[in-house]
Amino acid sequence: MLRPSPPSTAAHLRFLLHRRHFSSPPPPPPSQLILHPQKPSHPKPYSHFTPSFPKFFSSQTPIQDSQQIAQSISHELLKNPNDQSLPLPNLLDLTFSHITLTSTIILAALNLSPTAGRTALDFHKWVSTRPDFKLTDESLAHFIAYFGRRNDFKATHEVLVASKGISGVKTFECFVDRLVRAGRPTQAVALFEKMEIEYGFVRNLDSLKFIVSMLCDHGFGSYAEKMVTNVASEFFPDEFICDMLVKGWCVDGKLDEARRLVQEMYRGGFEIGAVGYNAILDCVCRLCRKKDPFRLEFEAEKVLVDMDVAGVPRNVETFNILISNLCKIRKTQDAMRLFDRIGEWGCHPNEETFLVLIRSLYQAARTGEGDEMIDRMRSAGFGDSLDKKAYYEFVKVLCGIERDDHALTVFAKMKKDCEPGVKTYDLLMGKLCAHGRVEKANALFKEAESKGLPVVVKAYKLDPRFVKKPIVVKEKKRETLPEKMARKRRRLKKIRLCFVKKPKKTQRQAY
Repeated sequence: MLRPSPPSTAAHLRFLLHRRHFSSPPPPPPSQLILHPQKPSHPKPYSHFTPSFPKFFSSQTPIQDSQQIAQSISHELLKNPNDQSLPLPNLLDLTFSHITLTSTIILAALNLSPTAGRTALDFHKWVSTRPDFKLTDESLAHFIAYFGRRNDFKATHEVLVASKGISGVKTFECFVDRLVRAGRPTQAVALFEKMEIEYGFVRNLDSLKFIVSMLCDHGFGSYAEKMVTNVASEFFPDEFICDMLVKGWCVDGKLDEARRLVQEMYRGGFEIGAVGYNAILDCVCRLCRKKDPFRLEFEAEKVLVDMDVAGVPRNVETFNILISNLCKIRKTQDAMRLFDRIGEWGCHPNEETFLVLIRSLYQAARTGEGDEMIDRMRSAGFGDSLDKKAYYEFVKVLCGIERDDHALTVFAKMKKDCEPGVKTYDLLMGKLCAHGRVEKANALFKEAESKGLPVVVKAYKLDPRFVKKPIVVKEKKRETLPEKMARKRRRLKKIRLCFVKKPKKTQRQAY
């Protein structure tokens, strides 16, 4: 017989009701509520007005992630403009009206959109019309650099004309730099004549110096000299411009033209400084390395004597040129002797001197001296220059001369000073796999993955020198009777020849 259940208490009823109907957690407080879109039961048509990132609704100021905003803007820039129902400025207004635009976000969005092309012009129009953002010289320079990287100077012209009152020194320097690097010295020279009227740049001696220095740094000495000659009545050249003109001819490898210009400047009352002489010295060393490396020291000594006669003191750049060129022709010992004598001229080595010597010592397989030079570099106060790029060069040189173990030692030093990149891991893994050290390469791969680096699994080739050849075990075959008799005859013949008296070597008598 079943017994009736006991009457439920009030506490027991509350427990049952709470378990059946209130098993979900309580809602968060209103100040932290985030609205997420719900998945509809049927698919909705694509809308261009859907924001690319969630909006935060609260009474507090929204916290913006600059990188996330830049990625969202880049996503809109990379879309096909023919598929858009609205122009890009209107679409950006609807989607990103709530963000606070900064120059950093603009730079990041342009860097993430290398294939956007002329769509960036619409992005510039939208940035210019934002009421809460004022386009500055710095942010305008980002657009000029973007179009300059694409060699789209027509779009650059449109941006500069539209922002005539905003462009300043940074925009001007970026525009000239991109023109010269694109190999358009004629446009860079013509810019100086029309820059004030068309673009609103200040046309003065400083802008002339910058254009001349950029042209000369890239080897357009003839264009720079003609430009200085044409405006000499308006802007008379000084010693800086003279040194730059000499450097321009030297970078182009025209040593005769550089010496001709030096003589003309001496007759005009100008004095060539250390920059000009260092350029001549570098040109002489490069030409000697190309034609006759054995004459390098002799020809360089002539230039150094000319510097002493002119009263131009040697500086650290002079020694860096000599040391780097000596290292390039594998005269590491001579470079080390010159390095030890820098103090005799009152100079001190800089970070470039140490880096060149470390690479050369590793290239010469003098690994112990290379490690000592790294310690000397730290002691001299240039430890900050031992960055990811410098260590990558060291590891690359050591892997090139088949010193894998020492490359791993330098890699361990690298991890103490900076964080290695993907290229360094990829280089080491490829070299280790080529030498058959797969276990160590797998360990490096796991280490890179644990650090969050985007390493990619590749099929590295094994060097044929390190392929283990299979051991062939020769089976002993039973000797036949003819083979046995032939072996005995050979043995007996050797024994008989041992007792044969060999003829003495008679010495030739002297007459």
